[in-house]
Amino acid sequence: MGQSLTLGTRATTGAALAVLSAISFSHLLNDMLQSLLPAIYPVLKARYGLSFGQIGAITLVNQLTASVLQPVVGHVTDRKAMPYSLPVGMGFTLVGLLLLSAAGSYAALLFAVAFVGIGSSVFHPESSRVARLASGGRHGFAQSLFQVGGNAGAALGPLLAAFVVVPDGQPAIAWFALAALLGMAVLTYVGGWYRAHEASPVVARRAAAAPVSGRVVLIMAMLLVLMLSKFFYTASMSNYYTFYLIHRFHLPVREAQYCLFVFLAAFAAGTFLGGPIGDRIGRKRVISVSIIGVLPFTLALPHLGLAATIVATVPIGLLLASAFPAIVVYAQEMMPGRVGTVAGLMFGFAFGLGGIGAAVLGKLADATSIATVYELCAWLPALGLVALWLPDPERGVRAAAR
Repeated sequence: MGQSLTLGTRATTGAALAVLSAISFSHLLNDMLQSLLPAIYPVLKARYGLSFGQIGAITLVNQLTASVLQPVVGHVTDRKAMPYSLPVGMGFTLVGLLLLSAAGSYAALLFAVAFVGIGSSVFHPESSRVARLASGGRHGFAQSLFQVGGNAGAALGPLLAAFVVVPDGQPAIAWFALAALLGMAVLTYVGGWYRAHEASPVVARRAAAAPVSGRVVLIMAMLLVLMLSKFFYTASMSNYYTFYLIHRFHLPVREAQYCLFVFLAAFAAGTFLGGPIGDRIGRKRVISVSIIGVLPFTLALPHLGLAATIVATVPIGLLLASAFPAIVVYAQEMMPGRVGTVAGLMFGFAFGLGGIGAAVLGKLADATSIATVYELCAWLPALGLVALWLPDPERGVRAAAR
């Protein structure tokens, strides 16, 4: 604990704050490029005659490559820091975008999105560690600032796709390679700071990670159930919300993408708020309220008109997103000494669930209808009731402060 406070005191201003901002901006670029994929699904569906199941398979390939490697990368970097893996990861994304812009078949699309996914899997564990190191002890705030960059980028993706890719078609994706180049430059700067920071005596003497108890395993399993409820529903929104709006309200593609932007912007705002609120009132409270509180809105959504649907996605995005920073920090505090492993597990599980959810929901949409998908997904947040049984490690601290 004293070590963390010492590090936090030293990392409150100057270069550390600049690095925290830089890693958040890099996350914006990374997730903006990742979110181009679902945003251009209507374009790809029309060009290649894809079914919803095939679209789900594209997401599955992308999300699995973005998830499976993350815990491995986190575990390796817990043992040995790799500061310059960050620009290398962005390089994989750059190659994937160029391949995607030139892909001429369904198999080539799958190959391209796998590269984009690998880039994300390398980026997230180490960048999450950098955010924690530069946090100044405000771990929830730092995690939120880091993640809000990603969510802001995810919100920008559909807008940029609407203005760049929809008018000019698939080859226009190549323009986004310039954003990947910018990300590589920023991450090279971050990697230099990270290497110097890792060389300092305070950080170099990492405490050996304590053995994981059965109680911690149970808590982690509960957190993963919460992640399932959150990211399956999020997959329904990020991958199929535009199709839902087109099917039910007969919106054109561009207007449907504007509506998706509203949800993603609310999601980004929720991410930013979740961490600082968790620093103030406790992670468990944020997790419980955010996941359980969204249930009335998700249950109402399939029965609303167009305007009310757009309005309802705002609290849905805010509440769903506020949980994730709190979950990540809560898990890291349950497993001290394994920051990278936990970050890789949480981000990897999130991406994996998103991919599996997209594939399952795509098959369900083909077998039934896109409206049925939203009627069934409305109940997913009910799994969040498991949050009521999470221990509250901060209760004693709050009681002592009164």
